[in-house]
Amino acid sequence: MSLIMKFSVLQILGLLILDGLLHCQGLARHTFVVKDVPYTRLCSTKNILTINGQFPGPTLHVNKGDTIVVDVLNKGNYNITIHWHGVKQPRYPWSDGPEYITQCPIQPGQKFSQKIIFSSEEGTLWWHAHSDWTRATVYGAIIIHPKKGTSYPFPNPHAEVPIILGEWWKKDIMELYHEFLASGGDPNVSDAYTINGQPGDLYPCSKSETFKLMVDYGKTYLLRIINAALQDILFFAIAKHNITVVGTDASYTKPLKTDYIAISPGQTIDVLLEANQALGDYYMAAKVYSSANGVDYDNTTTTAIVHYNQNYNASSRPQLPNLPSYNDTNASANFTGSLRSLADDNHPVHVPLNISTQLMFTASVNSFPCSTNSCQGPNGSRLAASMNNISFVLPPIDILQAYYNHISGVYGDQFPSFPPFIFNFTAEDLPLALETPKRDTEVKVLEYNSTVELVLQGTNLLAGTDHPMHIHGYSFYVVGWGFGNFDKDKDPLRYNLVDPPLQNTIAIPKNGWATIRFKADNPGVWFMHCHLERHLSWGMDMTFIVKNGSNPEAQLLPPPSDMPPC
Repeated sequence: MSLIMKFSVLQILGLLILDGLLHCQGLARHTFVVKDVPYTRLCSTKNILTINGQFPGPTLHVNKGDTIVVDVLNKGNYNITIHWHGVKQPRYPWSDGPEYITQCPIQPGQKFSQKIIFSSEEGTLWWHAHSDWTRATVYGAIIIHPKKGTSYPFPNPHAEVPIILGEWWKKDIMELYHEFLASGGDPNVSDAYTINGQPGDLYPCSKSETFKLMVDYGKTYLLRIINAALQDILFFAIAKHNITVVGTDASYTKPLKTDYIAISPGQTIDVLLEANQALGDYYMAAKVYSSANGVDYDNTTTTAIVHYNQNYNASSRPQLPNLPSYNDTNASANFTGSLRSLADDNHPVHVPLNISTQLMFTASVNSFPCSTNSCQGPNGSRLAASMNNISFVLPPIDILQAYYNHISGVYGDQFPSFPPFIFNFTAEDLPLALETPKRDTEVKVLEYNSTVELVLQGTNLLAGTDHPMHIHGYSFYVVGWGFGNFDKDKDPLRYNLVDPPLQNTIAIPKNGWATIRFKADNPGVWFMHCHLERHLSWGMDMTFIVKNGSNPEAQLLPPPSDMPPC
């Protein structure tokens, strides 16, 4: 028997044994029914896509290291996929969820059973749709509790509460999406931001349904904050209260006391709230951070109420927190740059020190010529986006299927390791010739167990702005960041290699850079993209393929039998 055949047999036996063990242990199973349900917000009613009729969707509770199955049944009118944001899914990208990357979409009337494998994550993650803009209303929290017999690295809170920040449009989201694609311009801004699905007191027809957090004086509450907004980084604060950050992206941090946070789409931040103020009502609030010049933004503020339970005479209106200005880039970058891994004996860091693979990717807003010169981009062009000057094109079948089954012609493997054009990335006036990228479906192939340093460089092409970048299948250490062009000789001298935060989503600051490090020890096909939905739709995305290792335990597991057809 050949060595390759032995590995294949061992792989299959390993999967059968794993499935058998999971069956014996009574694998937890959940049902997600995708369906349209009427919801009323801002004085009008529309049908929205939901899971089990809920908005936001159901919260999943697991313990660290659990495996669960979620049966997704699509009773809606559109194709859909579900992504488990921040779950590494070791060796099993088949259930990761991005359409045409790891699966073809679940078509109306079809079902897909997704096995979700948790490993080192502990804290807060979330799930959301990953097909077109359906995640506008299809999302929910994932709470990963410590393993049984272990505890939090901080005193147990009195209660734990998901706080999910989102956006709401009066218009049907798919109608908005198709108009956006046809126009070639920016999408319409949202009509409201939301906290746990509710806009809050400051919007019309919203006061009676405003979310309320009921607290007792002297007790501490763990708020699990998730930014599920489609298009915007958000500032969040609670009036008269400091909060203490204790985790981000399902990884613990050193306690950071602050009076506000900046949170990117896709990111989660765990904070402790001590109810230590005078009895009364206080607003928690969120509003946009928008750094791009000349780009419209939703300038409204969503609120919820922190209500002390004891008897007192309530004032006529709760107090609002002081939030940074909508364009305060320093406030956003300085908060994110203050995060540090906990890095104690029970939560060690493993920052790669000897780098085998050096990469640098630019993130740019671009444009394509419009056939009629009547598109809504600059000078009648069609807006686009790119990484390393490639505007990503989704293939007709998923890349994972093509890779696993050796189907040629679906993707190329020549994604550049460095920008094809070196220029002053953050200069004020850049040549027009740089604005037009190449359309392609290219992947970057990584060797198994390679140690990767990736510099993410923002550019000022068309519109310099922040880019919250997310990598599927991995968490990474954010070892450095700064404004302007990355300096390969000076900037690495300032890297934090002792206790950098471990994240799955990091915002490249406006006209700046961020450096991440990770070990490519999870074989498979893994998507990377900007989590501003318009940028993803324009092509600011790419795909990693991490090759198999030599041992069976370091190889991609076989697919399930019910993968959605293409």
